Amino acid sequence: MADPALDSSSRPVTDSQILRWGKASSPETDLVPETKFLQGPQPRGLELWHTFQVMREMIRGFRKLSFVGPCVTVFGSARFDEDHVFYRQARLIGRRLAENGFTVMTGGGPGIMEAANRGAKDVPGARSVGCNIKLPKEQKPNPYLDKFVDFENFFVRKLMLVKYSYAFIVCPGGFGTLDELFEVLTLMQTGKLADFPVALVGRDYWAPGIEQMRKFVAEKTIDPVDFEKLYIGDDPNEVAEHVTGIAMKKFGLSYGAKMRRRWWLGE
Repeated sequence: MADPALDSSSRPVTDSQILRWGKASSPETDLVPETKFLQGPQPRGLELWHTFQVMREMIRGFRKLSFVGPCVTVFGSARFDEDHVFYRQARLIGRRLAENGFTVMTGGGPGIMEAANRGAKDVPGARSVGCNIKLPKEQKPNPYLDKFVDFENFFVRKLMLVKYSYAFIVCPGGFGTLDELFEVLTLMQTGKLADFPVALVGRDYWAPGIEQMRKFVAEKTIDPVDFEKLYIGDDPNEVAEHVTGIAMKKFGLSYGAKMRRRWWLGE
């Protein structure tokens, strides 16, 4: 029988071990390459492999999405089913955006994302695209997509959701939706992204967050102009018309000369 005092598996992880290893691991996180990559310094070979993997994801995303046309990205929770009022609102928003000539882009999953893509598909000839994220509990692309790209890394996925859009509509959601919203606002605040229209759907839902942002303004952690970039509304028609009007007037519906597809680049 092994001596418990000599059995390293029975000993608690010490602070020095955590500092040496990066972070304490678990059987669950050890199975996810992205989790291991974010646990501090890794062997050079692993970090080089991950660099190439990220580059491959980015190139694949660029080649797949460069021809989808001017987009509006709709953010929101994956947890609302088709009977929920937020789902119905997002579906109507997707329809209105499509009728106005935009490609509707989402994170490609269920819930609000599915609703917006579904709304786009309610319009004959409209285009609906998704940037799906691969998760340990797999998120499958919803069935209302003309084109989708799977991503392993959230930050590459967020890049694609921002890069091809003229406007952003944020429906009710949780951590992921907040992350996407504040990513867009931060890029605008720092001049890394043009001042595209950003709309929040659901005054009551977002009221606590809006109050917190007013506190940011009062404490001068953001400027009033940063807060004023947000449009807040309840009517899906008004929200869609607001972002459409600004996007079309300020930026138009073209990125410039249309690129020709190259089959040898996977286009």
